[in-house]
Amino acid sequence: MNAVIELEKIRKSYYMGQQALEVLKGIDLRIDRNEYVALMGPSGSGKSTLMNILGCLDTPSSGSYVLNGHDVSKMIDDELAAIRNKEIGFVFQQFNLMPRLTALDNVAFPLVYAGVSKKEREERAKAMLEKVGLGDRWHHKPNELSGGQIQRVAIARALVNNPALILADEPTGNLDSKTSVEIMQLFGEIHAQGNTVVLVTHEEDIAAFAKRVVRLRDGLVEHDIRNGHPVPEGIK
Repeated sequence: MNAVIELEKIRKSYYMGQQALEVLKGIDLRIDRNEYVALMGPSGSGKSTLMNILGCLDTPSSGSYVLNGHDVSKMIDDELAAIRNKEIGFVFQQFNLMPRLTALDNVAFPLVYAGVSKKEREERAKAMLEKVGLGDRWHHKPNELSGGQIQRVAIARALVNNPALILADEPTGNLDSKTSVEIMQLFGEIHAQGNTVVLVTHEEDIAAFAKRVVRLRDGLVEHDIRNGHPVPEGIK
């Protein structure tokens, strides 16, 4: 099985009283192992809702979502939490690091839930910080690091569990242009090492770093372009 993400007829509605607001209207999407995909769309297109479903932070109203062989569309909250920790590494615009912990402890934190021993947690966290170019900053707290360094810590944390999927939500949104390019180059290196990366962004220059761009509009996939060519129906 080569697919990390398989979505079939994914729909999502929210209810305000008796009124139903349909945000996703039947999304079909397949993302294979080691793809690098940018998910784009204007405000109201459904991309944030789709990202929450991809990240197992929300469940679809109907349709099927298989994540790395697990049908997550019918899972309850506890099962989803376990899958999130095992299969997905998150990178957020707001970094979401714990301010009182060092870079090392922030990166090692997901391994606590995975039941990894303290010695192995520290070894794996140090290795990941080396990988993102922060091997000499492991004892620093977030307020002692630059914005770019903080995002590198967040990326190391996302990688430490060796997840099936790296899901990045506007990862350069709080960074200047030069630092944004450096972070996107790092994502390129991560992808080149065999990782599957899905990037949610509204910036064309950031999406250009990806190998495939999926554009949503009005709750549907409007365009799906891989290496400059449309992805044929049925092979997504």
